[in-house]
This record gives sequence, C-alpha cells and structure tokens, in this order.
Amino acid sequence: MRFLLAATCAAGLLLSVNSAQAVGCLSGAVAGGVAGHYAHHHGVIGAMAGCAYGHHLHKEQQRKKAEQEKDKQNHAAQ
Repeated sequence: MRFLLAATCAAGLLLSVNSAQAVGCLSGAVAGGVAGHYAHHHGVIGAMAGCAYGHHLHKEQQRKKAEQEKDKQNHAAQ
C-alpha cells in the first residue's frame, strides 16, 4: 500500500514539473527518496525535499555558468 502511495506521489511530481525544472528535481528526488527510505521509511518526504534542493542546485549551476560565459565574452572583447 505504501509503495502504491509513493508511486502515485512520484508520478504526480513528475507530471506537474515542466522539463526545465525536472532536471534538478529528478536527480534530487531519487537521492532524497533513498536517503529518506533509510531514515525511518520517510522516502516520500525525502523525495520532496530532494526535489526542492535539486531544483535549487540546478538553478545555481545555471546562474554560475551564465556568469562565466558573460565574463569570458567580456574578456574576449577587450
């Protein structure tokens, strides 16, 4: 029964997230789900937290990459 609930929640998360957000969310949700499962069977909560953190981390990486490209273009223009 718990597996069915977890699978339904995971499917809902995957369907509600657009492709741009899914990149960080999916990898974070997998890691968080596994960690949550081993931490007293809180896999769904771990997956939700992992999704939020994975999305945040992905946005940070994109921002840093954009800054590096901008600096590279500015340096090349000089």
